[in-house]
Amino acid sequence: MLFAHATIASLASQLEGSSDRLRCAVAPTNADPLAVARAASSMFGGVRYLKMASGTELVGVGAALRLRATGVNRFAQLADRWRSLPGVPIGARFMVGFSFAPDGPSSESWQGFGSAEVVLPEITVVRDRAGHRLVLAVPAGADTRSLLDTVRRMTHPGEVRPVAFGDHSVHAVPSGHEWATAVGEAVGAIREGSFEKVVLARSVEVTTEVTIEGFELLPHLAMRNPDSHIYGWQTGDRCLIGASPELLVGKRGGTVTANPLAGSAGRGPSDDEDRAIGESLLASSKDQGEHALVVDDIADRLSRVTTNLDVPDVPSLRRSPTVQHLSTQIAGKLADHVHLFELVGRLHPTPAVGGTPRAEALAFIDKVEGIDRGWYSGGIGWVSPYGDGETAIALRCALLTGNQATLYAGNGIVADSVPADELDETRWKLRPMFNLLTEP
Repeated sequence: MLFAHATIASLASQLEGSSDRLRCAVAPTNADPLAVARAASSMFGGVRYLKMASGTELVGVGAALRLRATGVNRFAQLADRWRSLPGVPIGARFMVGFSFAPDGPSSESWQGFGSAEVVLPEITVVRDRAGHRLVLAVPAGADTRSLLDTVRRMTHPGEVRPVAFGDHSVHAVPSGHEWATAVGEAVGAIREGSFEKVVLARSVEVTTEVTIEGFELLPHLAMRNPDSHIYGWQTGDRCLIGASPELLVGKRGGTVTANPLAGSAGRGPSDDEDRAIGESLLASSKDQGEHALVVDDIADRLSRVTTNLDVPDVPSLRRSPTVQHLSTQIAGKLADHVHLFELVGRLHPTPAVGGTPRAEALAFIDKVEGIDRGWYSGGIGWVSPYGDGETAIALRCALLTGNQATLYAGNGIVADSVPADELDETRWKLRPMFNLLTEP
């Protein structure tokens, strides 16, 4: 069993009584959230996992309550609807996911992934500053005994299995040449004054001989990317997994944080070469300018809801296994109570994933990009009953269906961008997920 008899007995006692309303129960547990995700992924069509770099880790199974919204005001709609939700325990956590585009994914490959979704899972295991707990949520009118029986039947999935490999084929959409041509078009538009920066994305489809099991890949992804935000979101037969380096926004009480990344370079084969590449990145006027566009935009948007905002004058380096980025840690004090959704709506899409000015850059993306980003460069995170939470930008990810994985990467394009260099940079960003799928 994954959960102790005493834990289940405590939950059963708390759930006794009327079934005409949403009921929740909380009890301590030692169950590992990732083990629960691995066990549940073969039993349920809806499993969601998240491990933030801050230390918060949770898995959610099923949906006792779900909010959805679409359109340019989707986050404001969610914040409004939040106020009418039934009460849930302070220890409960909702899981949040949303697409890059306000109207959500449009292609068949993203079936089941909407524009913006908030889920209170039926079964949640949370590990955070407040402790380690199991939360059950039973919708009004639902059978408590059935959920408790499901929890009793869940067994440990065993040791993490090695990644299963087979022969594979790779197909880039658009091709590298086509994408580089689009980058050249973007550079021309920037130099003509149409906008200052735009982010263009591309995808790579990997087809293998074996079924790709997303939640079996997550332990390997977490081990290879220890400082990233690790996530998995399964809906039906599709699963999005990733290891994002970038926090869109976090809120804890009256404090707001953001960690924009923009301006990137590869890693060196030796410590000395790696250090030299990092120093060159810090000294690059092109990358410093691109980074400043992102930081200035986020700082401006947050300054309107904060009384004190700390924005470092110069960026630092943030390193991942294949890429190093210019990084700025922003923190501020909120002027009033602001829900996490309102902060997300204020910031998304940042110039790190869209461009600036926002409207002009997004119009160019619609015109030339040619792929459905879906949830790539959208966000995945969690929110508490009181509106605190964190959202990571959904980067370094793959959408998995059967034996096929679609990987995504994008780059910020500015006036000094060189198409061939930008193409190489997307390859660095694709490499961690690509290597996981193709190399023993």
